[in-house]
Amino acid sequence: MTIDIYVYLIVCPFVFLAGFVDAIAGGGGLISLPAYFISGLPAHFALGTNKLSAMLGTALTTYKYARLGYINLKRAFFCVICAFVGSSIGAKLALLVPDREFKIALLFVLPLTAFYLLKNRDFGKGIDKSFSEALIIALCSLVSLIVGMYDGIYGPGTGTFLLIGFCTFANCTLKHANGLAKAVNLATNLAAFTVFCINDSVIFTLGLTAGIFSIAGNYAGALFFEKKGAIGTKPIMIFVIAIFIVKICYDLFSV
Repeated sequence: MTIDIYVYLIVCPFVFLAGFVDAIAGGGGLISLPAYFISGLPAHFALGTNKLSAMLGTALTTYKYARLGYINLKRAFFCVICAFVGSSIGAKLALLVPDREFKIALLFVLPLTAFYLLKNRDFGKGIDKSFSEALIIALCSLVSLIVGMYDGIYGPGTGTFLLIGFCTFANCTLKHANGLAKAVNLATNLAAFTVFCINDSVIFTLGLTAGIFSIAGNYAGALFFEKKGAIGTKPIMIFVIAIFIVKICYDLFSV
């Protein structure tokens, strides 16, 4: 497929922004994927190519967070397995749950999530040692299973929901929650990219070029997160949720 230069000019800046946001609070796909659609790519190529660029950026952030000690490998191992199981279950449930009804339900869930983040001043300030390691693994795995199901049914904002779940239910610190969320996201992105690649739905020239911008955005976001932590993360999470609400409203009422 021949790609005009204007496609690169549209996609790459948004992919950089998506990488920056994703490294801090998840939800970068809410920014990058619409850019691929706006550029005029067919849906399956937009999805597949977006997975490639996002995967490259997420790999960089995962590596950096691992180097900083934010990722517990034992937790990540169990969470990745549960996320895969949940995603498989969710994909089957997607055939039973009408898309419109699911989006309407999210219009109630998302504002409540934003309200929770605004009111909870201690979000992300949990202490891992307040729970036993076995309990933390069990709770993080349960969150990964449930969010994985959501990812299989619908998908956008998965990283943000993982981050909220790890902090809220497993009492993880924001740094450890974000590191764990990135490890899970990298694994699921790799699985999805493999499927798209097998089905020849990836434009590698565009995906690799956009991937460079994604890496740059993720690097900048990771530096921001390392310095600002919860102070900088909560506003960006609210921003991601706001974009999500706008997207769902557009999907529901533009038809």
